[in-house]
Amino acid sequence: MSAAAAAVRPRESQRDNAPARGLGSAPLRRRAAAVLLVSAQFVVMLDTSIVNVALPSIQNDLGLSPAGLAWVVNAYVLAFGALLLLAGRAADIVGRRTMFIVGAAVFTLGSLLAGSASGEGALVTGRVVQGIGAAALSPAAMSLLLLTFPGTSRARAMSAWGAASTLGGATGVAAGGAVAEAHGWSWIFFATVPLTVAAALLAPLVLDASPGTGAHRRFDLVGSATITAAVLALSQAALNLPVHGWSSPQVLAALALGLGLLVLFVRVERSVPDPLVPLDIFGVRAASSGLAVAVLGGAARASTFVLIALYLQQALLMAPAAAGLAMLPTSVTGLAVSVLVLPRVLRSLGPERSMVVGLVLLALGQLFLMRGPSEMMYARDVLPGLLLVATGVALSFTPTTMVIAAAMPAERSGLASGLASSSTQIGASLGLAVFTAIAMHTSRPGPDATGLVSPEGFSAAFLAAAVVALTTAGTAFVFLVRRT
Repeated sequence: MSAAAAAVRPRESQRDNAPARGLGSAPLRRRAAAVLLVSAQFVVMLDTSIVNVALPSIQNDLGLSPAGLAWVVNAYVLAFGALLLLAGRAADIVGRRTMFIVGAAVFTLGSLLAGSASGEGALVTGRVVQGIGAAALSPAAMSLLLLTFPGTSRARAMSAWGAASTLGGATGVAAGGAVAEAHGWSWIFFATVPLTVAAALLAPLVLDASPGTGAHRRFDLVGSATITAAVLALSQAALNLPVHGWSSPQVLAALALGLGLLVLFVRVERSVPDPLVPLDIFGVRAASSGLAVAVLGGAARASTFVLIALYLQQALLMAPAAAGLAMLPTSVTGLAVSVLVLPRVLRSLGPERSMVVGLVLLALGQLFLMRGPSEMMYARDVLPGLLLVATGVALSFTPTTMVIAAAMPAERSGLASGLASSSTQIGASLGLAVFTAIAMHTSRPGPDATGLVSPEGFSAAFLAAAVVALTTAGTAFVFLVRRT
């Protein structure tokens, strides 16, 4: 929900300051702009979740390995999270409306590539292109929304943005399995093409072009490439675990490469005149602690929903459509808690304590799901865990962003927003890789040697996710709650 370009500056360039053409009155154009921008965020979040329930169908049709299956999710999340900061800066330089149109076009191309894929490599490539498009689209849409709705109208606009994020995830969860079962998994990617094409075509008509003051700022291409490569290497190390083991050359080499690239990234950021991530922010205790919580919390939150989607189909043997319906209560609960409960909790407890409560509830839900009794009843043995997980995610996600933003000065609010979003996405990618590796490593091979995760593997993965969530809650309590 956050974006790197959230800080909007008043000065405009002469080149890209023309108003939108094609709609009459300003109020009508503002309403149309709001619908377009919020719809773009809906699509970005829809494609984050719609693939989850269809993963077993994709695995069966394409014969994907467990690592390849994880990369179908990870490729999108990695490209999206790693490029958010750079895309936000690009929007400042080339113009936010231009970046919005480019992002919609690239996202469309990625959707077509993914839906047309006939093998693992082509599908992962399409997901990478989708992630690149989402990284361009989301921060540009956020910046344009903030520009279009200043002052008191901004709160309502941002509420709509948050609701679109939640509804996008809910729609993806509910529709992914049904679409895959009725029309084939390709259509979970093709379904968004009309929306992104319409966004690209309507943008010049309803959006005012308004870049910020970044025309003279430089792209930190080296820093962006280094941090992206580091996360890719670390994810690959985790994905190789169930196949090769901790002591294998493949895992050790990828781990060493990832750590070495992280060291290089720090050195690059110290030397470039306009770094992607100014390192002085890590001297602020609340900011550095908040970013650590964002990474760990992202790992515990996002990966849980992928595990649940696989758990329902591989352990409980649900059909894709049934699994989608079984996950729908999580989306409905998440939306209700975000809209009705979270504002009151924030007023009563503040973002730091709200985040801790949410992470503890998330861990309780994961511990409930790890039980896995031999005779399962959905309403008794699964649904309570799903509701706890959904509540925990809703109570911990937005407060994490608020904590990071509050720890930085106002002139760095865009950087804070981008770092929070990027940290969460990177944490989600690493969490998925690690928990998938744990699930596969502890699974009992079935008689047909299908490579599916066993109930024992899911229990181990849910337990590991719960440990991470509780560790994150403890970190937040010690370094953020006790200091307030």
